[in-house]
Amino acid sequence: MHEADVAIVGAGAAGLSLAHRLTRPAPGTRRLSVVLLDAPPGPLRPPRRTWCFWESGRGPYDAAVTRSWRHLRVHRPTGEPIEHDISPLRYKMIRSDDFEALIEHDLADSGQVRRVEAAVESIESLPEGACVHARTADGHPDAVRARWVFDSRPLGSLPAARTTLLQHFHGWFVRTDHRAFDPDRVEFMDLRTPQPAQGLSFGYVLPTGPGQALVEYTEFSPAVLSADAYDEALRHYTGSVLGLDDFEVTGTETGVIPMTDARFARRTAASVFRIGAAGGATRPATGYTFAGVQRQTAAVAAALRQGRRPVPPLPHSARARAMDAVLLHALDSGLVNGADFFSRLFASVPLPRLLRFLDGGTRLHEELAIGLRTPVLPMLRAATRVPRLPPRPFPGP
Repeated sequence: MHEADVAIVGAGAAGLSLAHRLTRPAPGTRRLSVVLLDAPPGPLRPPRRTWCFWESGRGPYDAAVTRSWRHLRVHRPTGEPIEHDISPLRYKMIRSDDFEALIEHDLADSGQVRRVEAAVESIESLPEGACVHARTADGHPDAVRARWVFDSRPLGSLPAARTTLLQHFHGWFVRTDHRAFDPDRVEFMDLRTPQPAQGLSFGYVLPTGPGQALVEYTEFSPAVLSADAYDEALRHYTGSVLGLDDFEVTGTETGVIPMTDARFARRTAASVFRIGAAGGATRPATGYTFAGVQRQTAAVAAALRQGRRPVPPLPHSARARAMDAVLLHALDSGLVNGADFFSRLFASVPLPRLLRFLDGGTRLHEELAIGLRTPVLPMLRAATRVPRLPPRPFPGP
């Protein structure tokens, strides 16, 4: 039985971020003992992935950043490019392996976090805390008793919601011997892909050099595709749209991110909380999660250091979530054409302002101005429908 002030279940972005923040206490605050439980290698561990986010200037994880950019480009379905310089922001890419290596180095230096490799089977609420019951890779039982437990594992099923779409994608890490990419420019949303009957599709290119890039095909739609369908979509995008005809695929990346207006329970027992995507950190209308995780874990760490009840806050305001619910319904119901909607938005609103909006940094008058750049009547129709929609269970991807 391990004893700790804090137990963190899961060593993905949320679990590692919270553990890292707890090793950096403010002056005059108590050092907390932490146990980080990570599943043994196998299906319970999240796959390697890439996280992208934007911020101004240097950030705490710059040592793990693969590359950053200030030029983002959108292509309309008809091919016209819309280019934005997002200064003073930078769009940053982190590979999960690099992020984990950076955090593990700092955790080892602190000596404050004990890492336990075991699969969590249950979390038992106690009068003053909780007990995490787990099993090691060789089948032995293990347990951690802690005053506070933070669970970052993916949910087994999504909560009921008025609208749920899936952001699902498959990407190729490609390498070519000739100059195929502009390493200073991200293809942020390339709408020259064939559009699905319901939702939206686009290409996405993160160049890490003139001959190297992560090229992805992404859809916002109710259901995922087959592996063959993703590969076919990528063959079309790389060949017919990007004009690549001689390249090597050095790796792949696949993911499914729920885009939902569901309410996520951030507290499951008196001393047990959910963080990360399971705790509502994902922005419903975009699928971006990394920045929300940082805001959420920063607030939790501050509460723990100050001796307050560490209920994870929702990283996105009620107003932002309400606007996202309207957009999700408009896309799902067909009230707006997704490719036309985003083309119009990117053409008429400076991207730095849109990115500030997505991070909750805009004021009401700015948000109203953005709203006027969308198809106003269809969006108003969606806004009147959303409050009357009943929450429905989602069968899952």
